[in-house]
Amino acid sequence: MSETIASRASQFDFDDVTIKEALSEANVPALLMAMIQINGDTSVLDGDIRPSATLFGDGEGDLTAVERDTIRDMALKALADFRDGDRAIPTAPDADLLQKMVDFMIGQKVPSKYVPLLQEELGISGSDSRDVKIASPNNGRAKEDFKALIVGAGMSGLLAAIRLKKAGIPFVVIEKNPSIGGTWYQNTYPGCRVDNPNHLYSYSFEPNHDWPLHFSTHDVLYDYFNMCADKYGVRDHIRFNTDVVQAAYDEDSAKWRVDVRGADGVEETIEVHAFISAVGQLNRPKLPDIPGIDRFKGPSFHSAEWDHSIDLTGKRVAVVGTGASAAQFVPEIAPVTSDLTVFQRTPPWISETPHYHSEVSDNIKWLLNNVPYYDKWYRFWLFWMTSEGLLPMVKVDPDWQSNDGSVSESHEMVQNMTKEYIASQLEGHPELLKMATPSYPMGGKRNLRDNGAWLGALKRDDVTLTTSPIVEITPTGVVTEDGIAHDVDVIVYGTGFTASEFLSPMTILGKDGQDLRQGWGDNPRAYLGITVPGFPNFFCLYGPNTNIVVNGSIIFFAECEVRYVLRCIKLLVEEGKASMECRQDIHDDFNVEIDAANEQMAWGLPGFNSWYKNSEGRVTQNWPHPLLDYWQVTKEPKATDFQFT
Repeated sequence: MSETIASRASQFDFDDVTIKEALSEANVPALLMAMIQINGDTSVLDGDIRPSATLFGDGEGDLTAVERDTIRDMALKALADFRDGDRAIPTAPDADLLQKMVDFMIGQKVPSKYVPLLQEELGISGSDSRDVKIASPNNGRAKEDFKALIVGAGMSGLLAAIRLKKAGIPFVVIEKNPSIGGTWYQNTYPGCRVDNPNHLYSYSFEPNHDWPLHFSTHDVLYDYFNMCADKYGVRDHIRFNTDVVQAAYDEDSAKWRVDVRGADGVEETIEVHAFISAVGQLNRPKLPDIPGIDRFKGPSFHSAEWDHSIDLTGKRVAVVGTGASAAQFVPEIAPVTSDLTVFQRTPPWISETPHYHSEVSDNIKWLLNNVPYYDKWYRFWLFWMTSEGLLPMVKVDPDWQSNDGSVSESHEMVQNMTKEYIASQLEGHPELLKMATPSYPMGGKRNLRDNGAWLGALKRDDVTLTTSPIVEITPTGVVTEDGIAHDVDVIVYGTGFTASEFLSPMTILGKDGQDLRQGWGDNPRAYLGITVPGFPNFFCLYGPNTNIVVNGSIIFFAECEVRYVLRCIKLLVEEGKASMECRQDIHDDFNVEIDAANEQMAWGLPGFNSWYKNSEGRVTQNWPHPLLDYWQVTKEPKATDFQFT
């Protein structure tokens, strides 16, 4: 039993009134599984009360009110007995029982290959199984002599730093900003928040049971990552206000020579054995290629570089773009602007999320903090219902015939439900409904979350949505193809990032001086999104084809990647190898398979553009398989995939 679970068990001394009140808001499927682990009574698994296999019901298996009350009464008795007894938790369930439990919880047969992942997520072993221990054997090298450099102190860079420090590998982090946090430091626009449930969007080893919101705002997330940096002692390893200018691999020494430039302009070369990029994909704002963009005389800025000195109160404001950022900040600024014009190229698909802006209640926080195992099962419930369970619905069925752009029967069902939601929000606004309803397949681009705020903002009398293409920016505003000149005081660009320009603006030179970004162009490829032939001991986090569209938290991906990188370093240190380089044939075979799989997903279909695709229409960003598959292939690097020196 882990230290955390043991602590909860020993301190569980609450009265029945407190317990009953908290149970009134419990996620019932997660609660049932926690009860089984607490009291060892598995009889409920063979009972008549069973969650149903639905992803689109009430979010709790569509149990009746009577069934929920019955379960909560059972839980109250179980927790009271636990409190009044010796508070001993039975032995962790074995694989067979776990299989039965997860099948019951989800309401359908879950593939058995998920059980090992569930064991890891639940912490069955009582330890952090994503932690990598590195020894210094006699025939290897002292791990203290192996040095690593990480570029970026955002979510994945901090994670790599925490793991390297725990493994005893010396490292330095180079960060261009004056603070950690990455996207949560840079993006401060009004309404900025995560669009993945926060109880998934957090490190597995550092859960936060006191998130104030189900989808927290940027400042809360920024504070979380700062807390992690301090708690795990990595802040002193970070060099802020510093850029990586160039990194070049030296074959003779098997080291990377990394040229960095500080805020004072002074350059320095750092030599390391492993070079780890954690710069992310969505960190360089992209302005649209519109004639006259520099002619506008009023204030203009990208949403990722929000100018808080500009008071929008009473101003005429133009917003260019209707992506994820715009959907968050438009509802925030619309009430204060005098006139807001939103310029749309393509309407986004909307995922109805009633609690998108909702606070996490004290009862839910109490359950997560005090009931043993409840937090783990709740996290897995979110993992399945907001991640793995959704992926099959955006996979193309080659035998499916449709006139509405759907790609399968289940996809059509979800797409129609979404259309109904959009229509219900825009009832009485037929022209707006026509403009706000996408014509491309749902999942083809990033889905947005909405609790009525985004579509509600578009209905305001002082907000205008226009779909006529922009032809130029003038000193006084925006001119569209229909000949209308929209005079405005401020322009805000919600036009995304240079996602296809991986690792920009760094120059990375591998063996024989080959330039990685030049070789990639706008067609980046890597094995598992992490390693590249010709670039020994170079590791990329959030690299090509590691983005996710409908399934899951990017933190899960990052934890898989960082464990893989640490195990590669473990191979180098413990086997006494100077370098490891991905084999070309392994790299190529992997990318052929990834391309074929992406072509069978909604986002890989031809006929529409997105930031997932390059100029030739190839999907360079996305992982087309379940998260489980990535977890499996990155658990341990195969030595046969690499050439060693």
